[in-house]
Amino acid sequence: MDRIDRMLIRNPVELIGKEVYVMNESSFKQRLKNISMEIGGEIIIREDSAAAETESLIEKVASGEIQYTVTDQTIGMVNAIYYPNLDINTPLSLPQQIAWAVRKNAPDLLVAVNQWQDELKRSGRFRMLYNKYFNNPRSSQIRSTSDYSTLGGNKLSPYDEEIKIEAKNLGWDWRLLASVVFQESNFQPGAESWAGAVGLMQLMPETAAQFGALDRTNPNQSLKAGVRYLKYLDKLWGKNIRDPNERLKFVLASYNAGLSHILDARNLAKKYGKDPTKWDDVESILVQKSNPKFYRDPIAVAGYCKCEEPANYVKDILSRYEEYKILIAKV
Repeated sequence: MDRIDRMLIRNPVELIGKEVYVMNESSFKQRLKNISMEIGGEIIIREDSAAAETESLIEKVASGEIQYTVTDQTIGMVNAIYYPNLDINTPLSLPQQIAWAVRKNAPDLLVAVNQWQDELKRSGRFRMLYNKYFNNPRSSQIRSTSDYSTLGGNKLSPYDEEIKIEAKNLGWDWRLLASVVFQESNFQPGAESWAGAVGLMQLMPETAAQFGALDRTNPNQSLKAGVRYLKYLDKLWGKNIRDPNERLKFVLASYNAGLSHILDARNLAKKYGKDPTKWDDVESILVQKSNPKFYRDPIAVAGYCKCEEPANYVKDILSRYEEYKILIAKV
């Protein structure tokens, strides 16, 4: 780790002669010009297209298309959760106060915004959102990198027998369902997410009620209701996606992100000439639902989504399933 850290930019002086990409005519451009003057060497500033946004440049860094960009700390922290290969530990300025601004001739708007912020904080939703993005790394990322909850021998959890029964009802290999349960709760029946999902299958109150779980912390009720929901999703997707392997990915993504976002991505895939029955094609659109070009499209009824999470969710579950098949006997 020390060797890797020594290879990273840790001092603005090390940016001399380096290309740093910023949004067109952004405040970051001026900041880099000021740093160049302060350190006595030129930082090569590349302005992206006028349509580029901070998150699109961050994505280019994560994919290796460019090496450096500048963003504010909060946006960097959030994106580092979704792109673990990002390094965000090099400040280019002292901490700055930030605020919302409105036109001087819009006093009613100013009052409305301030009231909304006050109500948001009083309601507890502000703390919930803060915990989601800053205190809790992406839950699926944590769980996918955790050690297996193996109890020894040929067992994955204390709930293996219940999982096997419910997997038969679903028509799945029990190890696949076990991978979902691990992803959702790490086999902890009392697990609760930042958003209020509870239990082995991390059911929200509405979903639990719809599919028959009166007590979401009851392992048996949670499993049964979660499997009913998965069967419901499988039946819905079965109307359009015949290939069971492809359909499985749509089912898993819908379980994680909700059906609406996946339907949006499928409709957008059609619009952009991709195959709406192929998960890889739909996923390539899904992960762009934080881009205004896509989430503001009239056919994207569910709107904005930081949808790297459901894309990673599908990958994590299927990857762990393959490992379970190697380590654990089917029966």
